[in-house]
Amino acid sequence: MAERTRTRTRARPLRTEAWRTLKVEGRWTGLVADAAAVLTVVSLLAGLLDGAVAVALFALVLLGHVVIRLAPLRPAVQAATAVALPAAAGAAMADAYQRVSWLDIAAHFAVTGLLAVLVTAGVYRAGWLRPGGAAAGTVLLATALGVLLAVAWEFGEWVGHTYLDPAIQVGYDDTIGDLAAGLAGSLTAGVLYRRLTADGRTP
Repeated sequence: MAERTRTRTRARPLRTEAWRTLKVEGRWTGLVADAAAVLTVVSLLAGLLDGAVAVALFALVLLGHVVIRLAPLRPAVQAATAVALPAAAGAAMADAYQRVSWLDIAAHFAVTGLLAVLVTAGVYRAGWLRPGGAAAGTVLLATALGVLLAVAWEFGEWVGHTYLDPAIQVGYDDTIGDLAAGLAGSLTAGVLYRRLTADGRTP
């Protein structure tokens, strides 16, 4: 009994630290991020009835939520990314990209740009590269990382189309358009990242 009590006592600080680490600061930004995370969990559970594509997609989005909360970003950027990921995934599952022609391009622009900011901040926080220096360096880094993510996204769509569900939209025009949108979003994100961090602030 005493050992069980000590175990519970040790577990409390771990839970507290985990909650503090994964919490998005700010009343409204935290609320938005938490709501997006709950929506993702609900979508993942609903995906169990819809098939492997939905499960894989929302499991990936749920992993993204964890990464977002660990990333050294402003709460507003964390919340925006937390909303963008399930929104893009939900639009894909609802076939919204087929019904609204411009929505696919907008999603690739916004989501790739936000993820480029996230990965760039992670690279600097990990110490793999030093922030500062020429402004072009940060812009090029964010753009390059975003393009890499855009290529991975398209590769994932091809894998899904080939091995999971042929209804997943792929094709030359679609791929080139998505890559161009990802490039533009990453470049825009790089410029904004540099401006936001010019005085040493968190992106």
